[in-house]
Amino acid sequence: MGSEADIERVLWTEEEISGRVAELASQISDDFKGFPAPIVVVGVATGAFLFLADIVRKITLPVAVDFIRAESYGSGTESSGVPRVSCDLKIDISGKHVILVEDIVDTGNTLSCLISHLQRKGASSVSVCTFLDKPARRQVQFKLVGEGKFYWGFECPEYFVVGYGMDYAELYRNLPYVGVLRPEMRK
Repeated sequence: MGSEADIERVLWTEEEISGRVAELASQISDDFKGFPAPIVVVGVATGAFLFLADIVRKITLPVAVDFIRAESYGSGTESSGVPRVSCDLKIDISGKHVILVEDIVDTGNTLSCLISHLQRKGASSVSVCTFLDKPARRQVQFKLVGEGKFYWGFECPEYFVVGYGMDYAELYRNLPYVGVLRPEMRK
């Protein structure tokens, strides 16, 4: 289990992902030029780890990197809708500009929880950079903090996707592309 044969079709290739990540990093570098350094880039573990690694290597500004973990899925395919922070930052973000890096934003519940959490920790602004956005599934309209901006790589159709850090039952994260998982594999 966990092989490429489990993928129904590829939505974004490795090359398309690389190109879009470079565009996002360039946009972030331009938008945050002149802001006090370093910008704190916070990856949401575990799904965003590949996207985070790729994007921070292409941002041309000084950045500090940390991780936060929020859980709302467990091992299933549907969010519980009640996210909680299960592993917090080690960097003090008080007075800093933070970019929260996510693998996918769908309902907005986890993102809203994390933005509020970072705001309570004193971030002067919170921006979001998500690899995939599923606005059709949005249940919560999250609010960015301060001069925060929203960046997204691709708008994702209503499929269960894996690869490029995203998983099903902790498998498929290592695929270099994003694909649709065959329905029979989600049992």
